[in-house]
Amino acid sequence: MVDFTKVPTRVGFFAPERFEADIHDCEVIGKVPKDLNGTFFRVGGDWFYPPLFPDDAVLNADGYISAFRFKDGIVSYKGRYVRTRRYELQKAANRQLFGYYRNPFTDDPSVRDPERPYLRTVANTSPLVHAGKLFALKEDGLPHRIDPVTLDTVGPWDFEGAWKSQTFTAHPKIDPVTGEMIAFGYQATGLVTDDLFIYTIGRDGKVKHEQRIKVPYVSVVHDCAVTQKHILLPFGGYVTSMERLKAGKIHWGWDATKPSYIGVLARDGDGKDIRWFKGPERCMMHTFNAYTEGSKIILYAPFYDSNFFPFFPPIDGTPWNPQKAKAYVRRITIDLRSKKDTWTEEILWPFNVGDLGRIDTRFMTLRQRYGYTSFNDPDRPFDEARAGNLRGRVSNTYGRFDFETGKLNRYFVGPTHSLQECCFVPRPGSREEGDGYLIGVASNYAEMRSELVIADAQNLEAGDVARVILPFRSTAQVHGIWADASELA
Repeated sequence: MVDFTKVPTRVGFFAPERFEADIHDCEVIGKVPKDLNGTFFRVGGDWFYPPLFPDDAVLNADGYISAFRFKDGIVSYKGRYVRTRRYELQKAANRQLFGYYRNPFTDDPSVRDPERPYLRTVANTSPLVHAGKLFALKEDGLPHRIDPVTLDTVGPWDFEGAWKSQTFTAHPKIDPVTGEMIAFGYQATGLVTDDLFIYTIGRDGKVKHEQRIKVPYVSVVHDCAVTQKHILLPFGGYVTSMERLKAGKIHWGWDATKPSYIGVLARDGDGKDIRWFKGPERCMMHTFNAYTEGSKIILYAPFYDSNFFPFFPPIDGTPWNPQKAKAYVRRITIDLRSKKDTWTEEILWPFNVGDLGRIDTRFMTLRQRYGYTSFNDPDRPFDEARAGNLRGRVSNTYGRFDFETGKLNRYFVGPTHSLQECCFVPRPGSREEGDGYLIGVASNYAEMRSELVIADAQNLEAGDVARVILPFRSTAQVHGIWADASELA
């Protein structure tokens, strides 16, 4: 018997969905641009069976991949669970078998395997398209290859045996100049190990180069940034240990005394040249982009002041502090000629934003002008009578942040909606940065449904170009990507 009564989100917009879906020719408000020919892939989590522990991290929910397919002004939708080993074992047992997030010691004895923690992955964080293949990613295991047409799960992928890390990041970077992918895996050799492996994968999907390093302390290394010359590895604050896991706790805790770090190494090096730059307490999850300019590296990132996740509590026993869980658009400068292993930081806008930042990926690794992310615009109040008391807990606006001029352009979604991560889609045939569309899924709380919004990225104030309406609330997205039809067979 399935019983979600002990799960805090068992009702409301983020209650478990527990179904797969196909919609041909979705309802549309407005007019979908006919030059959009491709697919918007989304990956998130959805509990198929209730978690063993009600206070478990939402990051532990089963992977779910969905796709909005665009062609000739028509959009169709498909959603499927990622059929990981974990998902299949649970389906066979008709119950949840796996315990706390990334703690195999809390699993049911029938599946408990601390020596192979990567087999627990739910592949629920982000999609990836490279070398003609589609993957679902999560940083605690290998990528899962997905059929791009049916969304059926093909299975784990280790790049024909050349990928030696037990894990694969949720945020690899693809160099638009060479077509190479830079990816890494931390805790590469097992549970709570300090090994981090970095790989360069060619345009053909073959591993070309490997670097192995040790991290200053075991922490969440969620994202990276890549320039034409360097790889940047930011992290800080989150800590773990084998003792913590054997005590039955969730994998991560927050240690405010730990410095944040940005590791910098050459793309073509051997790992021995890595230099660790130290900074103040920061929760460093996602980046916009970075580029090398002479002896300096410029990094744009919406880093948090402190711990963002309430389910990864402070290790000193103090309560989680939401006032410090605020992200700002930051410009970080690293001077490689400096004898000091520190960086300088500048907050570019005085208000906090969502940290799921995106750019025009045709300018990844290069100097770029614009960053896109969501935020809560205080000048655009929510209709709380229709949508509930949402103020301060959701984002109602997409912004185009001009890093050169400081200008901010805004797209407001509406008084009963909140926005998930946006994605930039280039206008076919254009080479100008930022010429294209901004798309993303909005949660309509008043009507309990999901809506894909499409806006002109150069004219956000004009509002929607079109909205694609789903007749239900789709599984929440963590990350999404756009894949042009030419990228996948």
